[in-house]
Amino acid sequence: MGIGRFAYTPILPMMHAQAGLSPRLGATLATANYTGYLAGALAAIAVPRLLHSRWALRLSMLILAATLALMPLGRSSSLWLGLRLIAGIASALVFVIAVSAVLPRLHSHHVGWTFGGVGAGIALSGAVLASGNWRTAWWITALLTIACTVPAWHLTGSPTPRAAARRTSSRHFNALLASYTLEGIGYIIAGTFLVAAINETATGAVGNGAWIIVGLAALPSTALWAWLSRSWSRSTLLLIALLLQAIGIALPTVIHGVAAALISAALFGATFLGVANLALALGAELNVPRAVAILTTGYSLGQIIGPLAVGPLLHNGYHQALLVSAGVVALAAIAALLVRHQPKELL
Repeated sequence: MGIGRFAYTPILPMMHAQAGLSPRLGATLATANYTGYLAGALAAIAVPRLLHSRWALRLSMLILAATLALMPLGRSSSLWLGLRLIAGIASALVFVIAVSAVLPRLHSHHVGWTFGGVGAGIALSGAVLASGNWRTAWWITALLTIACTVPAWHLTGSPTPRAAARRTSSRHFNALLASYTLEGIGYIIAGTFLVAAINETATGAVGNGAWIIVGLAALPSTALWAWLSRSWSRSTLLLIALLLQAIGIALPTVIHGVAAALISAALFGATFLGVANLALALGAELNVPRAVAILTTGYSLGQIIGPLAVGPLLHNGYHQALLVSAGVVALAAIAALLVRHQPKELL
């Protein structure tokens, strides 16, 4: 899922240079993918049995690989839009099925490493940069996705949910949903345009290397946040992660150079999956039915809004977009304060 969702970021500059992709169409393709992600999350809400379906997971992984393999077969915007839309649907189903399967079964530390698989996918997707050709890059991502599908083939769906053992708090869940939706807006702007923004003030090698660092930082990050949750409440850690992410996103816009780019990449990678892990775990603790799918839906809505909101700013480069991204993530941190102050018995 990490490969299928995020390989577009390092391939984007190559498509600009070699395939004639305009910044506006690049943002539209990102929006198509996020629209598909929303559709997949809504499908999981509308048809709860999908969360328990091994075959839905398998089919989604295969479809995701196919959409990546088909991207280089033409330069039609309609083809690209359709493929990224379908890839988004498949990615969302992979995510909600896998997360719903592991949250009830594994210790939080192991769940953290499970989320780290997305970071591993991001790091692997950075390997496509060595190809130097946008078509070859997409085919490499397809092969990598198939390679990851093989060991994931026998993952089973989530067990039948048990009745809630304690009361829920809709007010706290709504605050969590607002925070996670804002995170979807802010994070996806950086997740889509970070490499391109860094390349504006540094060499291409720095931007490409920064994306690999994002993945390497993300890989152990969720396990680290899970370990910290033994001593700190998840709501407090969510606030901290969001603040660190906002700082990391804003950094390359105010400080140019290799060091700022690499620190930005490390902070972004170390927090965005941690935020997802913490938010979804908090949602499960609040005992809201289908919390994972609902939160993922809000996140998906944010991902659609993000690229559209900054689209008019892209003719001046990508730095203004990153500043907007950092500001929205800061707003997500403010919303997280309401989650942070929930009664202790709900933590």
